[in-house]
Amino acid sequence: MQFLILGLLLQGPLSGYELRKHFTAGISLFYSASLGSIQRALGQLEAQGWVARQESFVSGRRRHDYSITASGREAWRDWMLAPITGSDAEQTALAKVYLLGSLTPGDRARSIDQLRSRAEGDLGRLVALQAEIDMTDAPPQLRETARFRLATLDYGIRAHELMLRWLDELEFS
Repeated sequence: MQFLILGLLLQGPLSGYELRKHFTAGISLFYSASLGSIQRALGQLEAQGWVARQESFVSGRRRHDYSITASGREAWRDWMLAPITGSDAEQTALAKVYLLGSLTPGDRARSIDQLRSRAEGDLGRLVALQAEIDMTDAPPQLRETARFRLATLDYGIRAHELMLRWLDELEFS
């Protein structure tokens, strides 16, 4: 979430409530966040020196706006260009694509290459697993169970093939 927030702050200072509106308006399609989790992330970002908080008063109410610092910009760019690790690859890939427009064209191509590399690697592992499975040896009483389990493997393969086509369209459109 921290890097999504940093990416949003690249467009200018925002309050926690405004950040929550951005999450609700689009990011929540692939990443949900409560106001409390956004505020915790802002506190962590501030402690790291990646955002600065400015206090103001609007209509007599205190308001905290957050802006990204130079080190925050550098950390965000590093994250955008880094390979995806961990098990939440699809969510991370979608977050990076959501923020691609804030990168320079050269960095954008590098980021898409990283996304493609992860998707290709994951697809290769899924296809290899599919090739290893031989349903003819499955006992008859387990074939129906195995059929639906294999359907999830098929879904994973198709999802990764779609991701790769989608990334090609993004890069070459």
